[in-house]
Amino acid sequence: MCDKTRQIAIYGKGGIGKSTTTQNLTAGLAERGKKIMVVGCDPKADSTRLLLGTLAQRTVLDTIRETGDEPDLDQIVRTGFAGIKCVESGGPEPGVGCAGRGIITSIGLLEQLGAYTEDLDYVFYDVLGDVVCGGFAMPIREGKAQEIYIVASGEMMALYAANNIAKGIAKFARKGGVRLGGIIGNSRNVDREIDLLRAFAAELGTRLIYFVPRDNVVQRAEINRKTVIEYAPDSSQANEYRQLAQAIDENTRFSIPKPISQERLEEILLEYGLMETIQNDYRI
Repeated sequence: MCDKTRQIAIYGKGGIGKSTTTQNLTAGLAERGKKIMVVGCDPKADSTRLLLGTLAQRTVLDTIRETGDEPDLDQIVRTGFAGIKCVESGGPEPGVGCAGRGIITSIGLLEQLGAYTEDLDYVFYDVLGDVVCGGFAMPIREGKAQEIYIVASGEMMALYAANNIAKGIAKFARKGGVRLGGIIGNSRNVDREIDLLRAFAAELGTRLIYFVPRDNVVQRAEINRKTVIEYAPDSSQANEYRQLAQAIDENTRFSIPKPISQERLEEILLEYGLMETIQNDYRI
């Protein structure tokens, strides 16, 4: 893999729409003529289903278990929408072993088999939830990903998770070249959501690189196992993902994040009225 290949890890709270965002983002980059590989780092193996138009790709770990031997590259790498190469790391059998080891095994095998080819413009790692320890930190701990983007919304737990992820990035940044490229907002229609995300990003020493509005066409596309760009290419939401792709493609602003305290996070939430909303929701 040549130096021009940008290796990007996407993190975020579980259920925040990280995999959906990543697949639509990479579809937008592919439309711009970029050569891309997506490595799913979630045992659910749902990081590439919209690109492949299928329920789930057979994972690297499943392939190794079934064959008992080192697989060939074409057994673990499939080609999806617009030529995007798709890999799913997978995980151990339920109740056995650490899921993070699937990432370590998969990336090592991909390197050994020559998957990281010279023509790749991007490699994306779609990483499980908000875990930044053990195997799930592998893309940043081992210097595989130089750029990190955090998917977040204006919800309290999404921001809490994003702040924890920033702590992990800051730790590994001191040992290597990994940097935070920004926050990707994935709307949940929370009051003052854009303003809150911008303020939170500024506190971390980064920026809200793009805010993706909420649109039901995303769910319709997912039901049809497609990205929005493939399913509804002329829709306004497809254009939002294209603009996100442009923002990532042209981004040159990277930083070592400055995580904030729990107290400061709650102050920001209070300032934007979110804590009051939460308290009202839980008031008996």
